[in-house]
Amino acid sequence: MFHRGKSVVGLDLGSQVVKAVEITLEGPEPVITGFARVEIPPGGDRAAAVAEAWQRGKFRARSVVTSVAGPSVVVRYLQMPKLSESDLRQAIRFEADRYVPFELTECVLDCQPLARRAARSGEGAKEETMPVVLVACLQQAIDEQIALAQGQNLQPLAIDVDSFALANAWELCGLSDEAAAALEGSGEERAIALVDVGASRTQINVLVGGETCFSREIAIGGADMTQAVARRLGLENSDAEAHKRSGAEAEADIAKAIGPVLEDLSNELSLSLDYVENHEGVRVEEVLVSGGGSLAPGLVAQIEQATGRTTRAWNPLQGLRVAAERIDIAELEHWAPTLVVALGLAARVRAA
Repeated sequence: MFHRGKSVVGLDLGSQVVKAVEITLEGPEPVITGFARVEIPPGGDRAAAVAEAWQRGKFRARSVVTSVAGPSVVVRYLQMPKLSESDLRQAIRFEADRYVPFELTECVLDCQPLARRAARSGEGAKEETMPVVLVACLQQAIDEQIALAQGQNLQPLAIDVDSFALANAWELCGLSDEAAAALEGSGEERAIALVDVGASRTQINVLVGGETCFSREIAIGGADMTQAVARRLGLENSDAEAHKRSGAEAEADIAKAIGPVLEDLSNELSLSLDYVENHEGVRVEEVLVSGGGSLAPGLVAQIEQATGRTTRAWNPLQGLRVAAERIDIAELEHWAPTLVVALGLAARVRAA
């Protein structure tokens, strides 16, 4: 699926903003060599936003990786008999009908065996089975992304899943090495939760030893916070969004307005993390929060209180070199929390 090259652009096609990040390999080192962010106005055209992003970013590459999310994609974690990879890919189509809510003739399937031990149940793990992650996506959603890229004279290399892109970004900035060092010799299995609060949805990916063991999408995001501000203050959504971004002088009003939204989101996250711990036999030690919605006042503290787990904002640029001669560093840093998916997609350059 990959074109031999040194640069790849991760293209995050959000519902309200198109974000693009280019990563270039200089020897083995990944370097951020391009960045652009374009907001899509109400009723606006996403293709036009992509075209504008390419003009702003002045990217070297035309090779892109995009991702899917929302109701067109499902991710399931299941137990399968121990099989070779080729046999697994044949067998998965027979199993998928039990787990996928789409007509199999209308979707694309992919799967990956997981190296980590099978989740323990009350009866113990069965040695003859292995854990597998299954992904199904409607063919129409994939075709639309390919057509969008090709319509801008871009070369689509791969289509990922938003929640998995979070894990790629986490590994890219070296946090997986830090986690492994912290756990060395502890004999414990501990997990970390990556949470990205986007405009229309929140992605969760829980990792153990750098490998996914749980992912989920919650239909709560920044747009819900904007609507809550609009209702409380009697504003149009566009004015409420501007009010959200207006700084410290509006923080108290915003915090009161979005309180119920944050409570709902935090409760859903807490339920998810409790589920992981009960079914996987691990302890979720830390929650890293990113996405545009993570900038909402009080969000990190609310999640920490509700989940009872250390929670902090995640800057995905940590540990990465940036080509300062090509990028406005101040702007990149300003939007850094919103770029996790785009960075994770661009991280595919290492497989090119």
